[in-house]
Amino acid sequence: MKTIVYGIPNCDSVKKARAMLDERGIAYEFHDYKKLGVPEAELRRWVKAKGRDVVLNRKGTTWRGLDESTKAGVVDADAAVRVMLESPSTIKRPIVTRAQQIAVGVDEVAALFT
Repeated sequence: MKTIVYGIPNCDSVKKARAMLDERGIAYEFHDYKKLGVPEAELRRWVKAKGRDVVLNRKGTTWRGLDESTKAGVVDADAAVRVMLESPSTIKRPIVTRAQQIAVGVDEVAALFT
């Protein structure tokens, strides 16, 4: 089963998840949003499975830096996906996929591999 960790390398949560996977001997591929972009089909799958409010990080500095009209325009999944595609740092991190399983955040990642 292929495991993919999505995120940005300097994010503390991504570092924790990667270290945990390394400690447990779990092989994974790292997908860096900054270098490789965000795969739209995957993003839509995450939002459909977990909900836009789980995948969209409204607490981070990137979200707080968006203009008010952009933030107010996030009224459905499609609008959330558009914002996350334009500003990948608004996606909660890490997101880890393994087959059809999706984990968002360090706690879910830990639970997925227990």
